[in-house]
Amino acid sequence: MTTIAVLGAGKIGEALLSGLLQAGRSPQDLMFCERHPERSAELTRRYGVRGVDLATAAGADVLVVAVKPQDIDPLLKELAPHVTPRTLVVSLCAGLPTTLFERCLPEGTPVVRVMPNTPMVVGEAMSAVSGGRHARPEHLELVEELLGSVGKVVRVPESQQDAVTALSGSGPAYFFYLVEAMIDAGILLGIPRAVATQLIIQSAVGAATMLRDTGEHPVTLREAVTSPAGTTIMAIRELERHGVRAAMLAAIEAARDRSVELGRAHETD
Repeated sequence: MTTIAVLGAGKIGEALLSGLLQAGRSPQDLMFCERHPERSAELTRRYGVRGVDLATAAGADVLVVAVKPQDIDPLLKELAPHVTPRTLVVSLCAGLPTTLFERCLPEGTPVVRVMPNTPMVVGEAMSAVSGGRHARPEHLELVEELLGSVGKVVRVPESQQDAVTALSGSGPAYFFYLVEAMIDAGILLGIPRAVATQLIIQSAVGAATMLRDTGEHPVTLREAVTSPAGTTIMAIRELERHGVRAAMLAAIEAARDRSVELGRAHETD
């Protein structure tokens, strides 16, 4: 059985561990690294998975790097002496290219870059995977299998990963922002917060389920709600008048640009 070590047991790291266990992986085949002893003890108690040091984790077949991008340089420096080209390194770090890992780790180390998102916590992640220079088809297939336990997976060229980061990586935040605004609108219109919250959250869940299950284009689904001279078209007119569509395009473009900046911060001359 493939052994897997998760480096960084924050929300995404924990969600992956939980998903792998639910998919049938044995706790004996999993381990994690966590800087805070209390957090490490909590995860071991909750899942029965060992918290280990970095040298021990590096002995796993697959290393999943789930730390913040700003923490990557010291981690790779410490990790490099313990990794071999037989180790598959999977990066969940936003904005960081596979070339960074390949430059810092032993020559020939296979690296797969992944952009997941926070719905991994509830088993509904959207993850995009890209292989580095030394990643073979079987490496990508293994990563797709692992991530399939916590959501959906697509394979993209690495050149598209910054755009993916802006779309689906940051995407849940855009939906949360919209839901927050709609709840505020309900309160403005005199509906109690608890009722407004229930109305909007279930509407969001229902709309997402329709998008997923019907296969209809979002324009078609929106038009089905939009009667001539009705309430919905009046709301759509106001959204267009305030440039909501243009603001969303600009926001996602800005997120893409920031992802590019994160990667460039680690470039060397």
